[in-house]
Amino acid sequence: MNRQTTPDATLTSKEVVELTKKLNYGTWKVQKSWNPMHVVDSEGCYFIDSSGKRYLDLSAQLMCVNLGHKNQAVIRAIAEQAQKLAYIAPSYATDVRAELSQLLLDVLPAGLVKFFFATSGTDANEAAFKIARMYTGRTKIISRYRSYHGSTTASIAATGDPRRWPMEPSGKGQGTIFAPEVNCYKCPIGHTYPSCNIACANYIEHMIENESDVAAVLVEPVVGTNGVLVPPPEYMPRLRKICDRHGVLLIADEVMSGWGRTGEWFAVNHWNVQPDILVTAKGITSAYMPLGLCATTEKISAYFDDHLFAHGHTYEAHPLTLAPAIAAIHEMQRLDLARRSRELGAYLGEKLKCLATKHPCVGEVRGLGLFWAIDLVKNRQTKTPLNTMREKMEGRPLIVDKIGAALLERGVSLVPWISHLIIAPPLIITEEQIDFAVDALDQALAIGDAAVE
Repeated sequence: MNRQTTPDATLTSKEVVELTKKLNYGTWKVQKSWNPMHVVDSEGCYFIDSSGKRYLDLSAQLMCVNLGHKNQAVIRAIAEQAQKLAYIAPSYATDVRAELSQLLLDVLPAGLVKFFFATSGTDANEAAFKIARMYTGRTKIISRYRSYHGSTTASIAATGDPRRWPMEPSGKGQGTIFAPEVNCYKCPIGHTYPSCNIACANYIEHMIENESDVAAVLVEPVVGTNGVLVPPPEYMPRLRKICDRHGVLLIADEVMSGWGRTGEWFAVNHWNVQPDILVTAKGITSAYMPLGLCATTEKISAYFDDHLFAHGHTYEAHPLTLAPAIAAIHEMQRLDLARRSRELGAYLGEKLKCLATKHPCVGEVRGLGLFWAIDLVKNRQTKTPLNTMREKMEGRPLIVDKIGAALLERGVSLVPWISHLIIAPPLIITEEQIDFAVDALDQALAIGDAAVE
């Protein structure tokens, strides 16, 4: 076989892209449509392609680079830990593990006191499901439509968005059932807030009462990829009471909404709600290293004092993933990024809402902190989206992708998803950078306006 296996340091940018397309899978897309940009550098709120062009990173990559690129404190922590102890099995105690665990007690919602360290939000959710089922002795997880909880077997089965579809019907054996999402712009059960009396939460209680063995209710307190859906203030406290009334655990998936993204350290803090289990990842290291966290209350942890904790993996509590988390948390504290997210989020929100008055394709602008979405529609009265979930899964061209491409031409990168745009920049973004991004959005939204019926 004549196969070149030695890396070639003289590859051109075109060759890098072609090799990537040929030898790698592009996630969540039809492969022939994948034409990845060759990125060679990054700094602050920008990343840089092989031609030297800079792009304002308006979605912090995948809503994860909260500190921006090349934070030197986090980079030093990785290097120093690699020199000290690059790996040890999770059955051992380490300095870095103890230090991070103690630090988490200061920043997590009160009452979350025992931790399982994973390598992604997906893995952390898998741990949460197993813990909930072991602790309660029950099986079913109630999740919601318009949600994303991961890509492995149980986590994708708990995902409400269409990325779940390709692995069905096998996923239906994973014990997940779906409730309506919180979406006051387009209520899935046809109500109008506030006269609805939070019917979407009440429906979850109806589900619990009509199912035999519900272990937990799983929610993103602020829905992430599927539209930055912010619940009304009564929703999370109501859900907490419903779970307590029926002895069901409440799992908060804060993979995206945590670490200052919404203007609080964690989104549940907006409503003073304590989950039984909190899952997070992404911003915990600003995505410099892959780390996920599953945190539980003392009541849950006490159960495993006398019962087998039947979970684990090779990279649990990997030292190289823990050290940057310590540095990232200290940087968030030093820069007071939760407060900054609140203040700049208000500035960004007003700018984005002005776009809604100019562009008929904008159905709603919604968000919290530095976490926003622009919902795009063909018709404001019917709220018909520009594209559908089925069109996405069939690999058809989407208008949001055309808008995203137009933004790239203008030096702005963000995540488009089905029929909305996600704006979740690094928490260090400035007002001047926001102004630049909103101006680019103003121009690119003309593409959506042309599709309005």
